[in-house]
Amino acid sequence: MRGITDLLARVFDVTMIVAGAIVASQIRFDDISQRSFYLAFVAFAAAFSLAVFPAFGVYQSWRGRSKGALAGQVALSWLVVQACAMVLMFSLHRIDFVSRLWFVYWTGMAGAAMIAGRLVTHSVLGRVRHAGLNLQQVAVAGCGEHCDEIVRKIDTAPAAGFRATAAYNVQAGTKMNTRVPVFEDHEAFANYVRTQHVGEVWLALPLTEERTILKLVDEFRNDLINIRFMPDVRTLALFEGSVTNLLGVPTINLAASPLPPNAMMQKEIFDRFFALGALLAVSPILLACAIAVKLSSRGPVFFKQRRKGADGRVFTIYKFRTMRLHAQKAGVLEQAKRGDPRITRVGGFLRRTSLDELPQFFNVLRGDMSVVGPRPHALEHDDLYQKVVSGYIHRYRIKPGITGWAQVNGFRGETDRIEKMEGRVAHDLYYLGNWSFGLDMKIIFATIFKGLRHTNAY
Repeated sequence: MRGITDLLARVFDVTMIVAGAIVASQIRFDDISQRSFYLAFVAFAAAFSLAVFPAFGVYQSWRGRSKGALAGQVALSWLVVQACAMVLMFSLHRIDFVSRLWFVYWTGMAGAAMIAGRLVTHSVLGRVRHAGLNLQQVAVAGCGEHCDEIVRKIDTAPAAGFRATAAYNVQAGTKMNTRVPVFEDHEAFANYVRTQHVGEVWLALPLTEERTILKLVDEFRNDLINIRFMPDVRTLALFEGSVTNLLGVPTINLAASPLPPNAMMQKEIFDRFFALGALLAVSPILLACAIAVKLSSRGPVFFKQRRKGADGRVFTIYKFRTMRLHAQKAGVLEQAKRGDPRITRVGGFLRRTSLDELPQFFNVLRGDMSVVGPRPHALEHDDLYQKVVSGYIHRYRIKPGITGWAQVNGFRGETDRIEKMEGRVAHDLYYLGNWSFGLDMKIIFATIFKGLRHTNAY
């Protein structure tokens, strides 16, 4: 069944790519059948999508996945395909023969059609599952709060296609707060799973319950039942104990970047394309800001400072200079304050509107920063806060960003109290533990529409 679904998804994608090209040609009044290189262009994109989409996880099971994550994966994968197609046409010296407007129409319509098809299917499946159809029955074996939490997550996400039907309390005598029938006898639980044709057994157990885990795996070894281990590592793991594959061995990350390698690659590709597009779009603003800074006071246009990046690597960050040249004590960094006399009139405007941050898109192009991520602090602040704020250093598990979850939630500007920095770090760690392409888009739009100007920025 899964193979048929994957095949239909691939056929749908290729159909939408070809149909989008044809519709775009009609809008542009171009007959692409008369231009062999147009046909080759479309054929390459369709064929290349069959290789790129699986690598980005587009054809993975939809159970438990959000619509935003699904749409983001398709959009990013399609943009990568189109970028590769353009590179091919450029290398063949055929780029001038391709109508740019046709290419934009084609990319937009084909991408929108592929996303819309999935969202409609996702919604239909969600309604079907809400009605109690196409559900996978789940029996949870566990103990304590972790087991209760797993059952609650199943109940609060009915569209994911799972339904909890029973629980096995491996620590007989302890109380479990769950709505499903609770078994305390191993044989009774195993008999229930078999007689009720339960298709999934989830082991929500701590690592200390090794004997119970082995006993349950051995019990259902000869049954066609999916057994999934969801270890309770909350007392050990920094984030939620994500799983990666190292040297062919499944590995639980207790203190590592919660973003898997494929997500890091998606984020990297998006960052470069977004930064390039942003720099092209705001180039007149960059020029105007540079002239205003130069005319406002004596000194360079750009302010450069060493900051810490991913994995603690130090890089040079770029901003428009907003202060007058002044002497500064070695090893001491004085943050800007409200009414700070060092800030020029132009600099004050740039700070309030966040226009002073625009040169950091060059940092993104260089690979030092990301569009979205924890904001980098001065090295002096890093040395101070990592000693007094719990979890501070883990902000550098990924590249720092131009904007971030903390910034769009009001944690900007001066950190004159330790509580402000603790709040900022808490938001940064939440972002790391809950990253998705959809969350990045939410932060970017929030930055554009409400985050550029803020009362804390001065």
